Amino acid sequence: MCDEPKIDNSTQEPMNCTNHTAYVQCLPAPNITCKDHLGIEKVFTGHEVGFYKPIECRNVNGYSYKVAVALSLFLGWLGADRFYLGYPALGLLKFCTVGFCGIGSLIDFILISMQIVGPSDGSSYIIDYYGARLTRLSITNATFRKMQTYP
Repeated sequence: MCDEPKIDNSTQEPMNCTNHTAYVQCLPAPNITCKDHLGIEKVFTGHEVGFYKPIECRNVNGYSYKVAVALSLFLGWLGADRFYLGYPALGLLKFCTVGFCGIGSLIDFILISMQIVGPSDGSSYIIDYYGARLTRLSITNATFRKMQTYP
C-alpha cells in the first residue's frame, strides 16, 4: 500500500519534486517475503517501508492558471495576459492594436484556457492537484509502433 503524495500548497505539486519525479513510501502487506540484491530474505510485517514508488510531477515557477485565464478574459484586449505569461512583445502588440480588434483576444483566451499557450519559461501552470489539467499525447521517433500484419 502506497501513501498519497504530500502536496505543497504553494505549487500544488508533490513535495520534494526533483527532475519531474517525486517518491512516496510503500508498505508491503504483512508476511510478504522479499530478497534483496544480495539474496538476503526479509519478511515484512506491514509496518515498515518496503520501497519508494516514483510519481510524476511538473515543473512550476509561479504562474497561476486561474490568473492567466482571468487576465485573458477581462484584460486580454490590453495584452495583460501575454505580459503576465512573459511575452512582452506580443503583449505590447495586443495593447497597440486593441487585441487585434478583439479577434486576437478571443483566440488567446481559447489557447490559454486549453493550456496550449503557457508561461514563456517553459514551466507549467499552477493548477489544483486534482484540478483539470491537460496531458499532451504526442508521437515521436521514440514512440513504440506495432507493425500491422495482414492475414
